[in-house]
Amino acid sequence: MMEYRKLPRGNEMLGTLGLGLGGIQNSPQDEIQAVIETAIANGINFFDLCAGGSSVYEPFGKAIKGKRDKVYFQLHFGAVYKPNGEYGWSRNLDTIRDTFEWEMKTLGVDYVDFGFLHCIDEDSDFEDIKNNGILDYVKGLKEKGIVRRIGFSSHTPSVAHKVIDTGLVDIMMFSINPAYDLEKGDEYGIGSTLERAELFRRCEKEGIGITVMKPFHGGQLLADNTSPFKRELTKNQCIQYCLDRPAVLAVVPGVRNLNDLTELLKYIDSSKEERDYSVIGEFTPEAAVGNCVYCNHCQPCPAGIDIGIVNKYYDLSLAGDNMAANHYDKLVVKADACISCGHCDSRCPFKVKQREKMKKIANYFNK
Repeated sequence: MMEYRKLPRGNEMLGTLGLGLGGIQNSPQDEIQAVIETAIANGINFFDLCAGGSSVYEPFGKAIKGKRDKVYFQLHFGAVYKPNGEYGWSRNLDTIRDTFEWEMKTLGVDYVDFGFLHCIDEDSDFEDIKNNGILDYVKGLKEKGIVRRIGFSSHTPSVAHKVIDTGLVDIMMFSINPAYDLEKGDEYGIGSTLERAELFRRCEKEGIGITVMKPFHGGQLLADNTSPFKRELTKNQCIQYCLDRPAVLAVVPGVRNLNDLTELLKYIDSSKEERDYSVIGEFTPEAAVGNCVYCNHCQPCPAGIDIGIVNKYYDLSLAGDNMAANHYDKLVVKADACISCGHCDSRCPFKVKQREKMKKIANYFNK
């Protein structure tokens, strides 16, 4: 069954498996509509419309007609479309305003759930949306209820922090996969292992939900000969990896047609073993060693400790979250219950020495 996660600053419940429409534009209109309808019928309720081309909007609008209250989608302010329908991007306010008005009319809707500031990857992007009136425009739409929540997409941790600093955003779309997080990515895998982990933890602490783009590293992780690790991962493993990062609500892979969707939907009923990505422990670089990401691959703990949540409360407390210690105190089984059996150490994909960590965390909170 589909799992749903709540947006921390709202009541929206997003399915953990979402759907991106970049790449579907080459399918016939009736197939695009069928993809959306099939996705909704299988529990997918979250969609990203960016980069799919202008031909996607009309069939999407038809597919969600009569179901508007059952779906959430994000539109990007800065993603625009050329006369031939191809995706492009702009920082011109008039172009962005015209595009948004066309999108809403073509979709047949009067509000959008998530209005995204598009591709804020450089400091100059952030300055452009402020200086060109784009940020004020989106803020005004939110005040009118036309945009329910403001978000942004980015590939760059340092710039993402600046957007979050504004206090305006409730959700962020970010590029996440094992290659990027373990410093084996491409030009979109920006930031060190530590920088990316700190961004995800900040989002967890401040209630910024994350939706994930590029979960398969452009498909490269899915084959031995293209994976930077020279070892293939499955789609199920990649999706679960992303869902185990702090603050992640939904993974949003793209599909090209119904066949791609059928393949993707297998995740929903996949087994725990099929989702197990502990194999990445064999190629985790030194930079990522010792970094607990709360994935709970170390479970089950013979002593009954929820090792992931114990680490999370510890990290949040160190980051200045005053409520974290209270949450820790309410745990029935705490870090000091560790019996040092070593099961967790042997299972951790990131080679965290959890036996030592439990002692450290127990001493920290006991003080």
